[in-house]
Parts: sequence; structure tokens; C-alpha cells
Amino acid sequence: MQKSSLTALAREQLKLAHASSSGRSSSTVYGGHEHRLRQTVIALTAGQALGEHENPGEATVHVLHGRVRLGAGETSWDGAPGDLLIVPDRRHTLEALEDSAVLLTVAKR
Repeated sequence: MQKSSLTALAREQLKLAHASSSGRSSSTVYGGHEHRLRQTVIALTAGQALGEHENPGEATVHVLHGRVRLGAGETSWDGAPGDLLIVPDRRHTLEALEDSAVLLTVAKR
């Protein structure tokens, strides 16, 4: 069994995002190429975004810190700490409305 503090990981990734010229940082918490399930903590500084991209499988975004906007076409959903956003099965974006950290969970197809 392994245990991770998502709060500590979010804090660490936000610190790295602030030090990065891209304003973002991420770390895989569980899974990877050899697993179907992958969980990644992603930190974005205010105003940064993950540009439009495909959904690699069933996915959720759990907001750990800050506020984010998940957008797909004309539709968007805002999330705050504790919110779980279901990622639509189509091209989408994720924007940080303020310094934010999320847990992205993906079950690859």
C-alpha cells in the first residue's frame, strides 16, 4: 500500500509551476504507460491553460486548489476546491482562473 498527500503534492507542483516559464507543472501520482488508470496532479498558474486536446479515455478533474474552467466547444464548467468535473468525450481545454492544482484521473481506452 502507498499513501500520498494530495495537498502536499498540489503545493509542491504549484511552487514548480511558478518557477517554470510555462506556468505549469505536473507529476504522475499513480499509473503510467503500463496501467489503464493514471492519476496526475497538474498545477497551473493564474491565466495559464492546457490548450484544446483530445480525451484519451474516461477522465475526471478533481479540483484541489484554486479555480479552473473546463471547456468543450460552447460549453464550460467552473470548478472550485472539492469539485469533481467529468471531462467530456470530445476536444476540451482546462484554464486556471487563479493559481490552481487538480487531480486528473484517466482510464485509458
